Order: sequence, then C-alpha cells, then structure tokens
Amino acid sequence: MTHCREVPTNSRWSKTVIPEEQRPSWECLVREQAGVVSRAQLLAYGHSPDDIRANVQAGRWRQLLPRVYATFTGVLPRAARLHAALRYGGAEATLSHHTAAEEWCMTPSGDRPVEITVPYTSSAVSQPPLVIVHRSRALRHTRLGTDPPRTRKADTIVDLAVAQESRKEALYLVVDLVSQAAVSVSEMEECVRNRPPFRYRSTIEYGLTLVRSGLMSALEVEYRQRVERAHGLPAGSRQTPVEVDGKTLWEDVTYDDVGAQVTIRLDGRATHSIAGVAFRDRRRDNAAELAGRARLVYGWKDVHNDPCAVAREVITVLSRCGALAMSPIACPGCAGS
Repeated sequence: MTHCREVPTNSRWSKTVIPEEQRPSWECLVREQAGVVSRAQLLAYGHSPDDIRANVQAGRWRQLLPRVYATFTGVLPRAARLHAALRYGGAEATLSHHTAAEEWCMTPSGDRPVEITVPYTSSAVSQPPLVIVHRSRALRHTRLGTDPPRTRKADTIVDLAVAQESRKEALYLVVDLVSQAAVSVSEMEECVRNRPPFRYRSTIEYGLTLVRSGLMSALEVEYRQRVERAHGLPAGSRQTPVEVDGKTLWEDVTYDDVGAQVTIRLDGRATHSIAGVAFRDRRRDNAAELAGRARLVYGWKDVHNDPCAVAREVITVLSRCGALAMSPIACPGCAGS
C-alpha cells in the first residue's frame, strides 16, 4: 500500500453502509481491503455462518480477530494488518500512537502491534500481538479521514509523549518529532491547550519551548543541558544560517555572539549514507575551514556518555579564542573524570 498520502474520506477504509446497488464486486472489495473482510461484510455478500465456518475449517480463510477474517493464507502484510485492526475496532476506529506515527512517516515501520484508538463506547479490547486498543473521548476532534484514518500529527505526538516511561524520554520525543514532522509549535500548543494530556503536560510544554528557541533534536537538548549549562559555558546561538554554494544551510551551535568563530556540529542522524547529504556536509566543512572557523563534531554517544569530556574540548577552543569571560565550572560528573 502507499503511505504518507491523504485521500478523500469515502474510501474503502470507511465503515459507511453502502447500498447494495452501489457495492463493489466481491473481488474488488477483497482486493481493496488487502484480502481482509469483516463478518458483517461476509454476510452482506451472501456468505452464511456455515459457509464462513467451513472456509475457516478448510484452511482457505483464517480468523485474525473476533469478527475479522483473512481470505488468504501465508504472511500477513502490513496493509492487511491495518485493515484487520480497523475492521475489528469498528466504525470510528483510528490508527494512533506508533502506527499513526509510521503512517505520517515520523518513525520507521516496525514489527509491533497495530495501535488504534476507539470511542469509550466501543467493545473492542487489545488483542496482542495483532492490535493494541486505546480509548479516547476526544476522538472526533483528533481523527482525520485519511486513507487509512489516523490521528492528527499533533495529537499523535502528544499520544506518544504521554506513553513514554519517563519525563526525559517524553521531552526528547517531543523535540525530535516536532522538529521532523512539519508540525508547527503553535499547532502543538493549541493541541495541548484543547486536549490537556493526563501526564507530562509541563514536560511537553517545556519541549515546545525548546523547539521554539531553536533546538531541533534530543542531542541538542543534551548538549545544552549537560555540556553548556552544567559547565557554565556561554549559551551558543542555535540554527545559525550559513551560505554554502549559494544555498543557506544551518549550523547547530555557533559562538560568534560571544566572540569566538567556533561551530559545534551535533551529528545525531544516520543521514550521511545519503550521497547528497554527505556531499553537502563536506562542502560545509570546507567552507568553515576556508573562513578560518574552528569546528567540533559530536554524536549522541559523545554527549550522552561523556559530556564532561565534550565540555573540556569546547572550553579549550573557546579559551583559545578568548571567548570565556568567566571561568567554567565543574559539574558533579567532572569529579570522576
């Protein structure tokens, strides 16, 4: 199936009852639903309960969930799993949480149960390993009639943040996904106001504040808190524009505003296997060298596992440039270094 696209709401994902004269052929229905059909559809197309039972017992069909069947055997593809979960959930069932994030291309598809949200009046319950069922009283406000139906981007991010095991994980998720998902901070703030999350609200709001200030990844948050703030370093400028080959690119952290031509690259993404991105970064490195700029590059393991070592290197370069007006401080972790 094709992901990351929106289609009119009158798709085959809709549970709207179709008059008999407007129904697609049985073959068309099965094809459009990836081989998955509900018991109600089987009965509507003339299959009796005995017929359904006979096909299952003969191994031609198989029951995936209560009242939901696959008309084929073998591997269950993603499209079939989505159809099965939504058919099981009922008329208002909506892809949500990790599954909605996958459909929005916020996160890669994984081998996890399909997550759906249903109204509180629904009788559907989680049926692992195929489907996890969530409930919401605000579903009519968060549901989009995409193909397949899913929660809005902002609501998807809030749902995922609330599901994290710790505040820190919720914070990092908000910063990462809001920066990547082409959803504005204003839209996120409106979502939180109109649909207050039942936990981590202050953490989510703080994450949005960080994004608004220019931080765009969990790695940038770690650098700000565990390198700069923990060691008394001056706050660098975030997302500084730089022109390379006639194009405007953005540096993660620069210290020009405190008198040092120093660039910090926070390399937290596995994007360098893409030829165009790797070439762009090489050209950016060359441009920095030609301009006489000092530059340091750190990844997640550097900043997360040993922020004190990162701080010492940054302090060395800033001191060499005469940019430290005050002495850096030692954080509790420095004592063990």
